[in-house]
Amino acid sequence: MNDCRFASAFSALEQWLTPHLHADEQFTLWYAAEDSQFVRFNHAKVRQAYPVLQIELTLRLIRDERHSTRHLNLTGDIEQDCLLLADTLTQLRAVLDVLPPDPYLLLNTDSWVLERRVPGNSPPLHEVIEQICGLSEGLDMVGIYAGGSLYRGFSDSWGARGWHACSNNVFDWSLFDPSGEAVKSTYAAANWDVLALAQAFAQARVQLKHLSTPHITLKPGQYRAYLAPAAVNELLGMLAWGAFSAKAFANGQSPFQHLLSGTQHLSPLINLRNEPSTGLEPDFGPEGNQTRDLDLIAHGTLVGQLINARSAAEYGLTANGADTHEIPHSLSMAPGELPSADVLHALGTGLYISNVWYLNYSDESAARLTGMTRFATFWVENGQIVAPVQTMRFDDSVYNMLGANLLALTRERALFTSTSTYERRDLGSCLLPGALLGALTLTL
Repeated sequence: MNDCRFASAFSALEQWLTPHLHADEQFTLWYAAEDSQFVRFNHAKVRQAYPVLQIELTLRLIRDERHSTRHLNLTGDIEQDCLLLADTLTQLRAVLDVLPPDPYLLLNTDSWVLERRVPGNSPPLHEVIEQICGLSEGLDMVGIYAGGSLYRGFSDSWGARGWHACSNNVFDWSLFDPSGEAVKSTYAAANWDVLALAQAFAQARVQLKHLSTPHITLKPGQYRAYLAPAAVNELLGMLAWGAFSAKAFANGQSPFQHLLSGTQHLSPLINLRNEPSTGLEPDFGPEGNQTRDLDLIAHGTLVGQLINARSAAEYGLTANGADTHEIPHSLSMAPGELPSADVLHALGTGLYISNVWYLNYSDESAARLTGMTRFATFWVENGQIVAPVQTMRFDDSVYNMLGANLLALTRERALFTSTSTYERRDLGSCLLPGALLGALTLTL
C-alpha cells in the first residue's frame, strides 16, 4: 500500500486553502479516497470486474458562529481540484451571508497531529479471481469481492491534522441449493489469506450439504438456540443505530433507555467496547474529533455512551469523539468460555442459526427485535444436525437474548468488516463471539 500520492494531494489542497481564507474565516477539511477493485460473481463465474478510484472532499467554512458545508468529488488533478475548491469557497461565503448563527456550534480548537497506517495487503486481482473460482468450482455461488486501499484526512484552521491509510479485503457470498435455500458467508481480512478463505468455503459446503436434506417446520414457541457470530453481528448492527447515542438517551428514544435507567439488565457475560484503535477506522473524525476506545457495556451494565460535539453543547455533556450519528464503528464483544468446536454438543437439542435477516424493531422502547432465520438454520438433536428448518420469524427482546436467556459466549470470535459500499467503502468492523441461548421465541 503506497499512500504517497493521496497524502501529497491532500497536503496540496490544504496548502492552497489556508492563504485564500479571509481573516475572520475558519475551515475544516475532510478527505476520503479509495483505490478499490470490485468483482461480482454469479454461478461461480465473473460477471463484472472493475476498478474504482474515488476522491471526495468536504469543506466546511465557519464565520461568526455561522457555518456551511459542501461535498466535492475531485479529479485527482491538483490544478483542476484547486479551481473547484476556489469556486466552492465563493459559494460558501454567499451562503454564510444569509445564515443565522448556530446556537449549538461547538468547535474543536485543539491542535493535534495524528498519523496511522494499518498494515494490509490486497493481492493482484487475477489471483483473487482464480482462487475464488477454484474454491467455487461445481457450486452455485453468488458473491461480491471488494478490496484495496482507503484513505482519510483531516485538517482545520486551529492546527489539527490527521492522516489515515489502510487496506482491506471483503468477500461476501452465498452458496445456493437447487431448492433455492442458501448458505451466506463473509470473509474479511486486512491481509488476504486464501487458506482462511478455503476454511470458510469448507464450512459453507458442509452446511450446503445439510440444506439438501428434507426441511422440517417448527411450531411457534420458545427453543434453545445458538446464534453464530454472523447472527450476533446482525443484532448489534441494528442496535448500533441509537442504542448508545447520547442524543437518543437525552430524548428518551434509545432502545436501551431501560438499560440506562437500571430497570433492565443484560447478562454479566456481555462486555462491549467501541475500539477504533484496533479496527480499520481512523482515530479522528470529519469534525476534528479524536476518536477513542470506550467501554459501552461492562458485565451487562451500561457504562458509556457516544457523545459528539453537538450533543455535548446541547445537553451539557463532554464530547468523547463520536461521529455525527453517534454510532459505534469498531465494536468488540469480549469472548466467553465455550469452544466453538463444542457448540453443537453444548446446544444439545435446539436451533443452530447461522444468520438472521430482515431485522426491525417490533417494540423499540423495549429493545424488542424481529427478524427471519433465512440462511442455513438447522434443527439439532443430541449435538447432531438433523435437518434444515423452514424459514421462521423470531420476535424477542435483547434483554432476553443477551440477558436472561444467555447461557454462554464462544471463546473464538469472528471479524466482520462492513460490506457497505453506499457512496464509498465503509471502514466499520465488529469482532464478535457466538451466543448460546436457553430460549429464543419463534412466532411464525
